[in-house]
Amino acid sequence: MSKADQIFVDMCRDIIENGTSTEGEKVRPHWEDGTPAYTIKKFGVVNRYNLAEEFPAITLRKTAVKSATNEMLWIWQKKSNNIHDLKSTVWDEWADEEGSIGKAYGYQMSVKHHYRDITEEGLIHAFGADNISRFEKDATGYFMDQVDRVIYDLKNNPFSRRIMTNIYVHQDLEDMHLYPCAYSMTFNVTQKPGSDKLVLNGILNQRSQDILAANNWNVCQYSVLIYMLAQVCDMEPGEFVHVIADAHIYDRHVDIIKELITRPQFPAPKFWMNPEIKDFYEFTEDDIKMIDYEVNPQVKNIPIAI
Repeated sequence: MSKADQIFVDMCRDIIENGTSTEGEKVRPHWEDGTPAYTIKKFGVVNRYNLAEEFPAITLRKTAVKSATNEMLWIWQKKSNNIHDLKSTVWDEWADEEGSIGKAYGYQMSVKHHYRDITEEGLIHAFGADNISRFEKDATGYFMDQVDRVIYDLKNNPFSRRIMTNIYVHQDLEDMHLYPCAYSMTFNVTQKPGSDKLVLNGILNQRSQDILAANNWNVCQYSVLIYMLAQVCDMEPGEFVHVIADAHIYDRHVDIIKELITRPQFPAPKFWMNPEIKDFYEFTEDDIKMIDYEVNPQVKNIPIAI
């Protein structure tokens, strides 16, 4: 049976049985009818997924892994903050009339920062000689965004303890239509004794998560990210650790969750990714496939707090 299913079930039971309620508190989220959206929540949930053993898509209901991957690539690859560059409608609620969600998510990934420790040799090793011209430089260093910095370090300094991204930028919060929920990825490389292949692990830090609507969506999309970065850096995917500061189940989701976690569980699906892609910026959601993904019926018409 899928280990991701059991992790999800155990987490939900713990939240329902041992969590605290926000009912009666002053809460920001509300339902479409204006009613406050209260939650049962747990602080500091940590879930671990071994990507070398299985792909962590739950089978209790289907996770749209291609759509989740498209959103991840919208942020990490396109570095966009406009919903017109996104195939799903998950961000429509927070977009303005031009489609922008403000200085959030992909915008932060597009910002270039100055680094003194980047070398031309390192750029050639990471991106190839034909691509280094896209990196601006001055007398003391190069300018690079966070995604390229991750790739640069994974290829040049894989055992660095500083390979991470952060999009919770306080100076830009007032210009974000929604503060980032999943805000930081930290990558860490290990090596198995006797193996020539390095192993890529990652930790996703999330300040807040709607467990029913978003949990496995985020788990799958950031697992795909690790798979993609591992492939282009000639590594193997290792462990994905998901840290959630405020893991909550909304009041109108509790009965749905209670039914969901009693469903039968099936074996984890097999994950396929196009082995020909060696450049992160060439991936699309069509370069992945879920094989033998046996699932329970989908949960429809889930109310979403805004």
